[in-house]
Amino acid sequence: MNRLTNLSQLKSESFDLLIIGGGITGAGIALDAASRGLRTALIEKEDFASGTSSRSTKLIHGGLRYLKQLEFALVKEVGSERAIVHRLAPHLVVPEKMLLPLYEKRGLGYWLTSIGLKLYDWLAGVKQVDQRKMLTRPQTLNYEPLLKTDDVKGGAIYAEYRTDDARLTIELIKLAVSKKACVSNYVAATEFIYKDEKIIGVKATDEISKAEFTITATTVVNATGPWVDELRSINKSKQGKELHLTKGVHIVVPYHRLPVRQAIYFDVPDGRMIFAIPRGRITYVGTTDTDYQGDKNHVMTSREDAQYLLHAVNETFPSALLTFADIESSWAGLRPLIHEAGKSASELSRKDEIFESSSGLISIAGGKLTGYRKMAERVVDKVIDRDFPDRDLIECKTKEFILPGGDFKEYADVKKLEQELVGRLDALNLRGNEATNLVHLYGRQALLILDHVEKNRTEHAECDLILGKAWFAIHYEMAIVPLDFINRRSGLLFFNHPKISRWVHPVVDYFASEFNWTEEEKKNQELEVHQALKEVINF
Repeated sequence: MNRLTNLSQLKSESFDLLIIGGGITGAGIALDAASRGLRTALIEKEDFASGTSSRSTKLIHGGLRYLKQLEFALVKEVGSERAIVHRLAPHLVVPEKMLLPLYEKRGLGYWLTSIGLKLYDWLAGVKQVDQRKMLTRPQTLNYEPLLKTDDVKGGAIYAEYRTDDARLTIELIKLAVSKKACVSNYVAATEFIYKDEKIIGVKATDEISKAEFTITATTVVNATGPWVDELRSINKSKQGKELHLTKGVHIVVPYHRLPVRQAIYFDVPDGRMIFAIPRGRITYVGTTDTDYQGDKNHVMTSREDAQYLLHAVNETFPSALLTFADIESSWAGLRPLIHEAGKSASELSRKDEIFESSSGLISIAGGKLTGYRKMAERVVDKVIDRDFPDRDLIECKTKEFILPGGDFKEYADVKKLEQELVGRLDALNLRGNEATNLVHLYGRQALLILDHVEKNRTEHAECDLILGKAWFAIHYEMAIVPLDFINRRSGLLFFNHPKISRWVHPVVDYFASEFNWTEEEKKNQELEVHQALKEVINF
């Protein structure tokens, strides 16, 4: 993916479809549209997945709690999509058993939960081997000895999937590029261009060079997540339904401080449901669900947010005794939900909706990470039906497209690749869970990274591997600045804050050499990285 080549194409060609927004929804639309034969372009004002699509709970899950809201169609759709996305990227969408403790004095109770999970399995088409298993009180406490024993009545084990949302987004974008989509990060749409009161493109700014140019297209789709209403306002079409933004926060602690044996989905006295999810050397906990009216471009974890999650953990796992000092990092993101009068943040529907303006702008809002593929399909169907009815275009086939690095017959093959890499990493003096991390982030693409590391060895093996990943991010994934890599391509900012803190300078130096930065540019980028490292723990 060459950004300069794509910028030249954006300026010189006319497209059938222009997508504004480089999150997972926009990426899914670009892949679907390009694969059906539409000349497709996508622009993102910051980096791909820099908004909501790098700040979720990082689960491809069926939305168990939506059964409480009687949203059976939503549960069925996203539940079924879990299996599809796992098949398309088995290394990146990893099976995760979830423990649901049940209590005497809160929640749905044992029998209602049993019936609900049975319905959940049926709606989602869960294979028999993965269907829910109800547990007695002793069985539940045996599964998770850290649980507070008071009022535990029993529990349930059911199937979900864990992912890396930002990497899922970038792999979709890479696949869209392979289908001839033209994409670029750091390109902002500033105005719409009209002809006979119909949108025919946008005025855009390259946020790196500050150059201004135009992009022309028959159809423009607004898939900007929390910024959907801003573009609708620019289009003078913000009427009727509008967004209701809620904030979700997650905290990360060392695994030894919260050594849960499997992912746990537990409720707290105020009725919220919280996840505690082990991930290698850390456990992360979330999420909150509060109304948000602040700066959409700078969403931060507050001390109150972190305190809420610490309290929830310490109430449920009293031996943990977590404090602020245990938090290694955190992230905060926004859910762009559809406003419903009289409903609280946690009661709002997660269903997606499509809005169409009189000037032709198509906007999509709401929805869940798990449902990205079906959301994209609905948008592209509408685009084709409205603007290209006479074109001989194929139907949606995205459920057949294996994502880059994901060509495994089954999940067992993912584990085999991990074992194959252990020996090569051991020869580089790299041990621990490095093989698992490499394969789960990159799949078979990990082999390219490891080949590069072996050819560029120094006495600092840990740094060598980080720079190998940075090389891959720059040359294969359009990383432009160090934070693109540190945050969204590798997850190091959130999931290994201590490690990346040790190697900031070599990473910035590497980017500087690749992009020929001046000393001042290099210094500014290093300051930005240090600021980001500080923000995720600064409460």
